Amino acid sequence: MKGKLESSERQKLIEEGKNLKEELVTLEENLLKLTDELQQEAQSIPNMTHPDVPLGGEDSSTVRKMVGKPAEFSFAIKDHVQLGKELDLFDFDAAAEVSGSKFYYLKNEAVILEMGLVNWAVSEAMKRGFTPLTTPEIVRSSVVEKCGFQPRGTNTQVYSIENSDQCLIGTAEIPVGGIHMDSILSESSLPLKYVAFSHCFRTEAGAAGAATRGLYRVHQFSKVEMFILCRPDESDSYHKELIEIEEELFSSLGFHFKTLDMASEDLGAPAYRKFDVEAWMPGLGRYGEISSASNCTDYQSRRLGIRYRPESSSASLKKGKNAAPTQFVHTLNATACAVPRMIVSLLENFQQEDGSVIIPEPLRPFMGGLQIIKPKHIQN
Repeated sequence: MKGKLESSERQKLIEEGKNLKEELVTLEENLLKLTDELQQEAQSIPNMTHPDVPLGGEDSSTVRKMVGKPAEFSFAIKDHVQLGKELDLFDFDAAAEVSGSKFYYLKNEAVILEMGLVNWAVSEAMKRGFTPLTTPEIVRSSVVEKCGFQPRGTNTQVYSIENSDQCLIGTAEIPVGGIHMDSILSESSLPLKYVAFSHCFRTEAGAAGAATRGLYRVHQFSKVEMFILCRPDESDSYHKELIEIEEELFSSLGFHFKTLDMASEDLGAPAYRKFDVEAWMPGLGRYGEISSASNCTDYQSRRLGIRYRPESSSASLKKGKNAAPTQFVHTLNATACAVPRMIVSLLENFQQEDGSVIIPEPLRPFMGGLQIIKPKHIQN
């Protein structure tokens, strides 16, 4: 074009340049589309599993520990739904009218019990070196995906906000995981231990039946979640620490429970290994999951871009040497207290023949000293 050209030849080159520009735009659009599709496919691949994880479905899960024995009653026991009705603690009917099924109002002592459970769990975690947080309860869909959850789809458990790229959280694990997104941490700052209180929202798609009645499976609930970011070589030991904390907490309340090493087909996509705690719920006549503890290794941190710089590489930089490459942290999460199921366990295990419910001693300081929930007709 810089040389001496005939006008017809120059025009031909100009047209060719325009065509190349248009083709480039199309190629860039196709590249973005293919990159997005590749990302979606890659995100559907679950984490590796620990070599000791039992293979198979839920029935293949193995018992790690059995704590306590089932409570014995000399009278006809009630489930938490009946107890809650007689003690005037819940209102499912009004909530169904206002919000739909699987919502609830807590009333009277149940409100104090929820607040007491939350403050007790946060306090106990803080004693063990966890930093307390409250979190946003709306997050970007991309953060949900990076944490290993599917925000959209027919069986998603996530509530998505229409005409936006945001979702309601199903667990505080998601916003806590996002705090250090796209950052490089110093090795000396690890481990980072957080205990986060939040409300959680889940669609509970496909959940129905008597086994999920009452407070056992609901769309909205309060939860206290522990979360750890650590070096890769430490994640196994912190996983054991988290399940031991859960066992200590539930033992202190006097629950009978078992901890399970969950089988491979029952692991969520992010989990390398997961321990569940199932408490005996006498009114329901079965064990019910009240918490879990998962080691997600670097599954979430790779997607979230959370790395750390080894101390040796920082020293090398000062001496003018090439720094060792950064590494991805490992992330772990564990439930300190999922309020509704804790209330189920407390009411059903500590019910008395006169219809009252004893409050376990560790909770009493967090409930204004309340020791017993009595039916209103014998309140005085």
